[in-house]
Amino acid sequence: MPPKKHSTTKTKSLSKTATSTPPAPAPPPNWPALKPLIPASDLSLHTLLPSQIITISQFFTSTLCKTYVNFLKELPLTTTPGKPKKGDALRFNDRFQVFDEGFANRLWLETGLRELVCGSEGEGDEGEGEGDGMTKEERRELWGGEVVGLNPSIRIYRYTKGQFFDCHYDESNVLTLATKPTPTPAKTTWTLLLYLTSPTTGCIGGETVFYPDEMTFGGKKNVVEKEVVVGLETGMCLLHKHGNDCMLHEGREVLEGEKWVIRSDLCVKRGKSRFAD
Repeated sequence: MPPKKHSTTKTKSLSKTATSTPPAPAPPPNWPALKPLIPASDLSLHTLLPSQIITISQFFTSTLCKTYVNFLKELPLTTTPGKPKKGDALRFNDRFQVFDEGFANRLWLETGLRELVCGSEGEGDEGEGEGDGMTKEERRELWGGEVVGLNPSIRIYRYTKGQFFDCHYDESNVLTLATKPTPTPAKTTWTLLLYLTSPTTGCIGGETVFYPDEMTFGGKKNVVEKEVVVGLETGMCLLHKHGNDCMLHEGREVLEGEKWVIRSDLCVKRGKSRFAD
């Protein structure tokens, strides 16, 4: 295995919010309504690799994806520099980043994501969620703690023909969520990537590829011998573990069309939990 390279997706300012005053943020965009969506009861978690890679198909409908692509095209995207900093992976794409707690909460609450990740309200310790059957303890072990929401650092990525993201690892970040009545110390544990385009919209290439590694899940060491290729699917949400347990991965070169992605992260409470330490 090559030495771990830190992903340029790390939001360094988040770990400093408790000790320094960040610059005045740009006003968040007037995001389109999250409609239409399919019923949350029709969504499910699909495991590609246990404790590492999970997808949710039709998280956004194709109509909503089209609405968002048209909206995102009007944002002031910035092309990443061709020469990365020392230790960073080579990334060539256009991006926009904004700190928006309101939009992060909407993605978490209005889409059915909270129920998928945390289980339905009233679900017992035996786990009655359709399709997963996980107990609360198993959910905490899977996600790395008690999930409390999404990272308010929203990132928009556009990859056009010839653009890509070289092999890298995504880092975990610490932050404080502005929950009420008191703020919640948190850390990120899983990357969330929402794909808005795919071959059906003219985007060819751009697959996310995870490479063989030795991982620990279920309390045992397991060797992942083959690469896992996740192709683009319009409206699909890809969740993958990051931080110390992140697998080496890349975003392959886009061959035709445009690849649009909305990026955030799952956040768990920081505290005494053995999963969140």
